[in-house]
Amino acid sequence: MSQVAVPFIRASGDAFDIGHKHGAARAAELRAFIGDDLCRINKLAPVPVAIESLRPALAAYQRAIADAAPLLSLELAGLARGAGIDAEIAVLLQARREIIGFQRVRARGDCTTYASLSGGPDGGPVLAQTVDLNGDLEDQIAVLDVQMAGAARRALVLSFGGLLGYLGVNSDGLAIGLNLVLGGDWRPGLPPYLAIRHLLGHCGSVGEALGVLRGLLPLASSRSLTLCDPMRLACVEIIEDQMRIVETSPGLSAHTNHFLHPDFTSTDELNVFARNSSLLRLKACEAGLAAIGESAASVEEHFALLAQPGICVAGTGDVRREKTVAAVVLLPDRGELHLRPGDPAASATVSFSLSQPAVSR
Repeated sequence: MSQVAVPFIRASGDAFDIGHKHGAARAAELRAFIGDDLCRINKLAPVPVAIESLRPALAAYQRAIADAAPLLSLELAGLARGAGIDAEIAVLLQARREIIGFQRVRARGDCTTYASLSGGPDGGPVLAQTVDLNGDLEDQIAVLDVQMAGAARRALVLSFGGLLGYLGVNSDGLAIGLNLVLGGDWRPGLPPYLAIRHLLGHCGSVGEALGVLRGLLPLASSRSLTLCDPMRLACVEIIEDQMRIVETSPGLSAHTNHFLHPDFTSTDELNVFARNSSLLRLKACEAGLAAIGESAASVEEHFALLAQPGICVAGTGDVRREKTVAAVVLLPDRGELHLRPGDPAASATVSFSLSQPAVSR
């Protein structure tokens, strides 16, 4: 397997300082990404867009972020200053998926996510998933270790192209993953990626996170979130200001990209190809979980499942098509994020811990 160096950014201090450290560490890469057909948006959208035409929407996103998560708004200002980019471009990096969504680019495949209260090493909790994205974003991966000044809580966060959040785990033992689901209207608001970062920064348990999440609605776009701590897991589907907790097996949850809650299934906007892919990946995930058993699987056993054909989505060479650009195994009770960047069948595991420096194996 190939060993890939993953940028790792430790940032602590006030919100602006954290953003500044992130932006400064990735300045050259972020400016190159922005210059690549406007964060590759124009490689994916059917009609090219320009920053001038996006300014009203970006201003609305900026206001929504400041209202819902003011510390993240300050962190965005720091990111812009550190990277040497305009503040509106820093917002664009956060709302990029929503901007593409407005162009009606429909996914054909996306993430496969599962969580178990006893399926991790030594019978502990685990949350694992593939990260399937279009735009060839494996070159934009970074891992953030962030701690706000005056707070004991820290978080390990996977990031793509300047995102302040995507998925991760915090030092209280809360892990959060996600899946794209398509429903409702997508419009300026708090992007789900930033909602996840907000939850990791402010919540220590699944129960606390569910309460805070309700107060963040409506989000800018529809998503499913999987939340796991050492005692509880929950799978939540969100459309606009509506949130539903999906009924799961005791201690085990799996989700792909179609709605599971009966209140939302009739609103699903996945095209038929994407839905078929989602159904097949969910079946493959459930079969794989049954094969590895209900408890005490190693990190590498979980990666072996995520790398299986049928769960791992191979690239086609078309930048517009989703492919697996990473796989992640989160251990909430240990505060660990294990990552295989790129194709998980071909890359070695890189491990990050909230108690130790990053190590590779």
